[in-house]
Amino acid sequence: MHVTIEPVSEPRLAAAVIPTNMLCHLMQLARERQLDSAPWFKGLRLDPREIDDPATRVSYRQASEVVVRALSALAVPHLGLVVGCRQDVGNFGLLGLAMKTASTFGEAVLLGMTYQRTTGAMLDIDTEAEIPGEVAMIARAPVAIPAILPFLCEEMFASSLMVARELVGAAFRPLRLELSYPAPAYADAYADLFQCELRFDRPRNAMVIDGAWMEWKFPTYNAVNARQVLELCRRQLADIAAPQSEITATVERFLRQHVRENPPLSAIAGVMHLSERTLRRQLAADGVSFSRLHDRIRAERALELLHDHNLTIGQVGSQVGFADAREFRRAFKRWTGHTPSEAREQIA
Repeated sequence: MHVTIEPVSEPRLAAAVIPTNMLCHLMQLARERQLDSAPWFKGLRLDPREIDDPATRVSYRQASEVVVRALSALAVPHLGLVVGCRQDVGNFGLLGLAMKTASTFGEAVLLGMTYQRTTGAMLDIDTEAEIPGEVAMIARAPVAIPAILPFLCEEMFASSLMVARELVGAAFRPLRLELSYPAPAYADAYADLFQCELRFDRPRNAMVIDGAWMEWKFPTYNAVNARQVLELCRRQLADIAAPQSEITATVERFLRQHVRENPPLSAIAGVMHLSERTLRRQLAADGVSFSRLHDRIRAERALELLHDHNLTIGQVGSQVGFADAREFRRAFKRWTGHTPSEAREQIA
């Protein structure tokens, strides 16, 4: 299958804000089938080794292109169902834990809607209760890419089903599944999994459930734990929501990987096949100063290393690109307002 993802005009579609959870699942399937997934990332300014890094963020354009290539390479017609069925509450990370500590299934669903972007979801999810006694989970694609819509819907609804059954029990099943595309040749796989009425060629993509499920109470609810996990989710969402272009994200990843080498902008531009002037101009268009970005990454790495009391201050400085410990101390004080020794005492 060859599909070209055209450049998109909406800023959020080119912003590198999507965690790589789904891409990790696809790469894992490739490894299990002894397939090389590296070609999926060619020309996207993404290194396959970066996908397992929790700090990596990709744009909707990049993620869509990887999915298109994965669908072609893996050649599994019902790939979305396969990926979705392999997920559980644990795969949702902090959000999964928050849902598990909610007071009711309805509250868990609300949390899922609120913090869906922390899971790397590529569809926007909302709930509607237009018909009495029913709640519909509506999935909308930010941009229409028909070639991957079935995969995205299958993955979203199958993973949601797995999580729901883990939360309330194996008896959970939707009332019906509505999908905007024609019934695929493997529609029987939908019937076997969802065990509900299927409606294809509909105006929307939705999983409709009995509203009574929303009142299901969780016996493990703990208000203190719930508040603690919710605060972590808020912080995670705030981090993900920070807008960042593909160019800026690429520069940041390179700096993190080569922080010890202290690479200049010219070296990064060369790797990206751009002139230094062009790269600087594109960063400026994002409101990003290379020097400030570089300093932030070095400060963050230094703070991580200061947790290791087996490292001297000079060794910490060396690992973030300083040959002279005194220069590192001055730079660290400028970045944080504290000396490295003061920061280490606060960490302790």
